[in-house]
Amino acid sequence: MNEAAYAPPSGLQAAKPAAGPIAELRNVSKRFGEVLAADGLNLSIEAGEFLSFLGPSGCGKTTALRMLAGFEAPSSGDVLLDGEVVNDLEPYRRPVNMVFQHYALFPHLTVAQNIGYGLRQRRPRPPREEIERKVTNALEIVRLEGFGGRRIWELSGGQQQRVALARAIVNEPKLLLLDEPMAALDRKLRKEMQIELQNIQRRLGITFVLVTHDQEEALSMSDRICIMRDGRIVQTGSPRDLYDRPRNRYVAGFVGSSNFFDGVAAAVSDTETQVRVAGGIMLSGRALAPVTAGQAVTLSVRPEQVRLARTAADGDKAGWDVTVLSRIFLGEHTEYLVKHDGLGEFMVLTPRQAELSDGPFNAGERLVAFWEAESALVLTQD
Repeated sequence: MNEAAYAPPSGLQAAKPAAGPIAELRNVSKRFGEVLAADGLNLSIEAGEFLSFLGPSGCGKTTALRMLAGFEAPSSGDVLLDGEVVNDLEPYRRPVNMVFQHYALFPHLTVAQNIGYGLRQRRPRPPREEIERKVTNALEIVRLEGFGGRRIWELSGGQQQRVALARAIVNEPKLLLLDEPMAALDRKLRKEMQIELQNIQRRLGITFVLVTHDQEEALSMSDRICIMRDGRIVQTGSPRDLYDRPRNRYVAGFVGSSNFFDGVAAAVSDTETQVRVAGGIMLSGRALAPVTAGQAVTLSVRPEQVRLARTAADGDKAGWDVTVLSRIFLGEHTEYLVKHDGLGEFMVLTPRQAELSDGPFNAGERLVAFWEAESALVLTQD
C-alpha cells in the first residue's frame, strides 16, 4: 500500500507508536449497587490497533468503554493510559475522545462550530487561525469539504456521523472510543462507514476501540475482538482466530453462524473426537481444547462447510439424507435450511458458483449433505 496516500493533512498529526500498551484494564470490576457490570477485566490495548468489544446487551462492553473514557470509575482494579493509573482522572484531562451512539451534536451550532468545540474549550485557547485550520483538515479527512457552514439538521445520518467523528479526531486523541456509532445507519451506509472508519484509523494511526453487538461489523473492521459475556472477557483474538478457533460454544455462536449438535464425547484421540448426539448418531470432529470421554460437548459445523448434492458421488464419505425446508437467495450465496431425521434442522450456505453448475435445490427436495470431519469443531459448552 502506498503509505503516502495515508499521510494526514497538515494540522493533524499521525499518532506516534507508544513504547508499551496505550491502555490497560488490570483486574477491573464495576458495581452498580448489587449489579456486577464488569468482573475482573484484564486487557492490554496496543497503540495503533483497532479493537472491538463484542457481545449482547448487558454484557459489560459499554461499561468497559466508559471506564476507559473516565465517565465511570472502577469499583476495584486499575485503568491505565500510557502506563499511568487514571482511575480518578477526569475525562477532559485524558488523551481520549468518544463518539457516542447518537452523536451528541449541538443543533444550534454549524458543522464547523461543532467540530471546533473541543478546541475552543482548551485553556489556553488556541489561536482562531489554528482552530480554523484544524477544523478544515478534519472536514477533509471525513470527506465533508464545504460543509462547514451547514446546520446539523441539514445533514443526513451518515453525514452527522462524520461530523461526530471529525469533532473527535480534531483534538488528536491517543485513544478514540466509539460507542455503537453506526447503529442508526441503514445497511448500505453502515458498510460505507465501516470502510471509511478503517481508512481514517490507518491514515491517522489513532488507536480505535469500538463497542458493538454487530458481529459482522466487528469481524470486518477489527484487528482484535474482545468477546464479552456477563461482565467478563470470554476470549480475545483476531477475527480469524475467533472464527476458526473459538474457545467454546458461546464464542462460536457469537462470531459468525454455526450449526450446533449437542452430545457427549464418546471416544477421544489426538487427531479426532467421536461425539454421540441425539438418537445415538456418531459425529467426528477435532477438539480445540482437552476433552474427556463422557464429557458434555457440542460439535460445531459452519454452514459454508456443508455441501449439498442430489446423489452421493464415488469416493464421498457417508453423507446425511436431508430434506430441503427453505431456500433464500442472497446474491453471492444461497442459504438452505435442511432437516435430517436424527440430527434435526441445520443451515447450509451454497456459493453462487456451485449453484450455476449443479442448479438450485428446491423446498421439499431430498438431498445428501456432506462435511469433512476436519471442518467440524468439538467445543466445550461453557
